Amino acid sequence: MTKHVIVKHRSPFSYVALTFALSIPFWVAGALSQQQLLPGLPVSALMIVAPATAALILVYRENKIAGVVALLKRAFDFERVHAKRWCVPTFLLMPGIMLTSYVVMLLSGVTLPNPQFTISTITVLFALFFVAALCEELGWAGYLTDPLQGRFGALGGAVLLGIVWAVWHFIPLFEARRSLAWIAWWSLGTVTSRVIMSWLYNNTGGSVFVAAIFHAMINLTWQLFPAHGTYSYYDPRVTGLVTLAVALFVVIWWWPRTLVRDRSPSEAA
Repeated sequence: MTKHVIVKHRSPFSYVALTFALSIPFWVAGALSQQQLLPGLPVSALMIVAPATAALILVYRENKIAGVVALLKRAFDFERVHAKRWCVPTFLLMPGIMLTSYVVMLLSGVTLPNPQFTISTITVLFALFFVAALCEELGWAGYLTDPLQGRFGALGGAVLLGIVWAVWHFIPLFEARRSLAWIAWWSLGTVTSRVIMSWLYNNTGGSVFVAAIFHAMINLTWQLFPAHGTYSYYDPRVTGLVTLAVALFVVIWWWPRTLVRDRSPSEAA
């Protein structure tokens, strides 16, 4: 059974339903515990294992052990990235977005402390967030992105996946005592981040590794924002609008159907 046949017969609904079902125990644990894994991250954030677990269950059903091995190999599929220039936005786009947000807030009159972090802090947090991102992106990127793009195009698939991705976080965000307004603006940034991630994914041969790196950079730069991205200073309104501007540029400059200028996602993969 070829990759394209497998992807064609994948059910996005079944995958999403299974991922949400596997997340329920973590949501319950978060509701019962007041502990935080990191500032702003409740215990329910451990649901990060659900997307990969759901994907592994479904690929085993589709293609047994061969499907599981093939999916796991995609965690480090950097050989797909033939044009190394894509490493630049993968690593630097989120720091640029967050720095722009910081400057915009300063210019608008918000008093912010100077960022304070060390190389060791960055290294440890990046390692943690990269492992967490792989747990998610083996599912979101490795399993779900291609069938969604096949049905709705790159932009449509990215927006739908971004909405699912955002909604999946709602219970942990409520458990972290985020307001409705905060969650709404955060959701804007999350959906538009997924558009950027699909753009990177499609232009790097469908690399899950690249998607995970960018995902890790989202969390790393949020956590390094003054006061560790907590309630006092980080403003999802600003970051959401800056991310939206970047996503709009990507959609306008690249072809929305594929988010690639010269070839389709299937050809790139």
